[in-house]
Amino acid sequence: MLIQRVGLYTNKRKELEKFYVNRLGFSLLKSEEECFQIGVQESEIEFVTREGEGSPFYHFAFDLPPNHFEAAKSWAQERVQLNREDGADEGIFSHLQARSFYFSDPAGNIVEFIARKSNQKDHTKPFTARVLQRVSEMSVVTRDVYTASQKLRRIGIEERDQQKIHSKFLNLMGEREKASYLLLVRPGRRWIFSNQSSACFPLDITIKDRGIVSVDQQGIVHVSK
Repeated sequence: MLIQRVGLYTNKRKELEKFYVNRLGFSLLKSEEECFQIGVQESEIEFVTREGEGSPFYHFAFDLPPNHFEAAKSWAQERVQLNREDGADEGIFSHLQARSFYFSDPAGNIVEFIARKSNQKDHTKPFTARVLQRVSEMSVVTRDVYTASQKLRRIGIEERDQQKIHSKFLNLMGEREKASYLLLVRPGRRWIFSNQSSACFPLDITIKDRGIVSVDQQGIVHVSK
């Protein structure tokens, strides 16, 4: 599974463009009055202006080559303040064979950089945002994770390792071999390395050769091929 494109909403469009492009050095693919788009090697994220109540925020993760983890962390510390959990500024996830660090952008999005041992694509150049490989995790907050998982199965996105869906936990949808996941979660779950709790906001995700996954304002997941 490859997450090709993610469409997110924000009421801080200008601040986010300055943050991702000017401060972090992401490639700017498009900049218009109501939206802008950044890209890494295999994925794109578009931020679209949304007026109205509430301040949309999301959690998403970028893959980076494992040999670049320390360099990426040092690079990030020069530009942002890393989030902490129990005093630590990185997480080690044995079940994923991965290490991560997190920071927040001006809209409150929880941004994760993750290095997986299964990722064999080492990179020899100095680390910049352009070394990031793909969006490998996108959280999908929905009020009904069971129904959402059934809809995802229709387009070939299964539970990782055929694990059972649990409404109280984070559910990884996607193949372990591809190491790209949609994370199904109900509203109200605290994001690790954050003081924020998951909340429903609209989004659109394009999955290569699978289709489009979207969440509406009510937190209902829709899929289309």
